[in-house]
Amino acid sequence: MSTSALTQTEALTPARALAVVPELDGRRAAPVIEIAHLRKAYGTIVAVEDVSFTVRAGEIFGILGRNGAGKTTTVECISGLRAADGGTISVLGRDPRRDRSELHERVGVQLQHSALPDRMKVGEAVDLYASFYERPADGRELISSLGLEAARDQYYGKLSGGQKQRLSIVLALIGRPDIAILDELTTGLDPEARRDTWRLIEGVRDRGVTIVLVTHLTEEAERLCDRVALIDHGRVTALDAPDALGRQAATGKRVRLRSAGAHGDEVLRTLPAVSAIEHHGEDVVVTGSGDLVAEVVLALDRAGLRAHDVRTETASLQDAFLALTDESDHTTTTREGER
Repeated sequence: MSTSALTQTEALTPARALAVVPELDGRRAAPVIEIAHLRKAYGTIVAVEDVSFTVRAGEIFGILGRNGAGKTTTVECISGLRAADGGTISVLGRDPRRDRSELHERVGVQLQHSALPDRMKVGEAVDLYASFYERPADGRELISSLGLEAARDQYYGKLSGGQKQRLSIVLALIGRPDIAILDELTTGLDPEARRDTWRLIEGVRDRGVTIVLVTHLTEEAERLCDRVALIDHGRVTALDAPDALGRQAATGKRVRLRSAGAHGDEVLRTLPAVSAIEHHGEDVVVTGSGDLVAEVVLALDRAGLRAHDVRTETASLQDAFLALTDESDHTTTTREGER
């Protein structure tokens, strides 16, 4: 996270999906970000073609898409780092370019490709960023609450990936923002550090900060986000709560069980209720209709095969993403462990 980037941007706080945002005094939470028909091009390359969505106060709003889909350009326009070529953007009722200095005090940003000098200490970085604000948060309290107390005097270049991400969150929160924009915060982290970071993000929301979370990981969006905008080739292809998007993608009932081998597949393919069979490691996922569990178990039993670890599954956000975006390249939009 470059000093210039963070000092000139604002942290955006996403709001909860309309379906799940609690009512406040009989009314839904007010929108804090409103985007209509956003467009941004770099020469002849159109990065964002037509993006529209609203973020409401208090939610974690996810922007999910493959690398190059237009996610980062979108949040850079929201934060005022880039001027849009078309459309309108309102952040806390202000224009992010014209009212940048005012929004600077209310929006915190952690950008994807950014870094501090390797020989800057954690405490020095926090003190520096605190100096950019009139009424900064207590840096020592943030360092302690984000689990960096022991690293206060360590150089940035010596921090682990997880510690660097914790510091990113500290710097995004030091100005006491109403909104925080977090761009690909867990990229490159191991599974344990990623889950630790997820808990930290949930803690930030508990502080009353609205969060806009940019990610290419469907598991991350499912875990954290109240609503998700799926972006593909610079356009919003769907927007809803993660479970609602999963239901939209459902093409039938699904049963997961431990593989019974090639002979088991042959047995299952003879069943009229079965429409598809997929292998995931040692597991088999069977898609179909009717009383699928009973038919699968009974068919295997008649063939002298035992079905182990049988469980039903519902369609996931990843299923929705694959169904609603370009199928030519999904290598970056995967669940943890499938990258």
